[in-house]
Amino acid sequence: MSGGRTLVTGWFSFPRGEATAGDVLALRHVEARLKLAGASYDVAWSPGLRSQAVSLDDADPQRYSRLLFVCGPVAGEQIAALHERFAHCFRVALGVSTVDPADPALSGFHRVMSRDGPGTLRGRVDLAASAPAEKPVPVAGVVLSGGRRECGTGVRDDAVAEALTSWMCGKNCARLELDTRLDARDWRRSATCGQYLSVLERLDVVVTDRLHGLVLALRSGVPALAVDPVDGGGTVSAQARVCRWPAVLHPEDVTPRLLDHWWAWCLGRGRELAAERGRDFRARRPARYPSP
Repeated sequence: MSGGRTLVTGWFSFPRGEATAGDVLALRHVEARLKLAGASYDVAWSPGLRSQAVSLDDADPQRYSRLLFVCGPVAGEQIAALHERFAHCFRVALGVSTVDPADPALSGFHRVMSRDGPGTLRGRVDLAASAPAEKPVPVAGVVLSGGRRECGTGVRDDAVAEALTSWMCGKNCARLELDTRLDARDWRRSATCGQYLSVLERLDVVVTDRLHGLVLALRSGVPALAVDPVDGGGTVSAQARVCRWPAVLHPEDVTPRLLDHWWAWCLGRGRELAAERGRDFRARRPARYPSP
């Protein structure tokens, strides 16, 4: 057994576990402390979260002298199994919730620094609260047709939505699914136009295959990466031309390379143009239509 190397684990380590933002921020706190102390350590990740990282299945127990379990409730067979596999290690639970003192998952630790639990009158502040600052990322609103098909032939909204959502999984951004439909009975949707526009105005970019996804983003001064779901171009393309907005693709043009290009443009030069379009739209008088 090598001296001094630590394996850091948590619910983010188990294939049948669940990683929350709080869990991973608590991990960031612990990593910062380990680095400050000059400790040698590895983090065990579920393959579903970090496919190239150390996993519990691949970790050689004899390589470690200490095991840390970070955040979350300490209960269940998955944690109990850690005690058996890493029996020779000094095992510590940090920032956890204790559920049942008699549970082998809890009693197997040599030391427990809990944040809360039964009979706890004064707990500790969760480790995630003092995690190092994260680098800000763009906030992207995603406005897709969701099966509301445009009339006519050559409509490929399902394929476009699949291409866009698959591509966005690889973008380092905060994604917010939006729907232009208003509904006062559904808390997940905006009940008024003002509510919807208030969300848009706080975004960095909108990704959409809908006409109003494009128009309302520009009205709010937010750049839109638009994909027209109609082969050869439909209402989205037509509106982009009227708005003099270049970041629009047709289904046959949707490739990661072009999406990346227009994504970078929207977050760069597109910001100024979108702000200009927003000022123009808000300054316009209502259009006059001929009487019937």
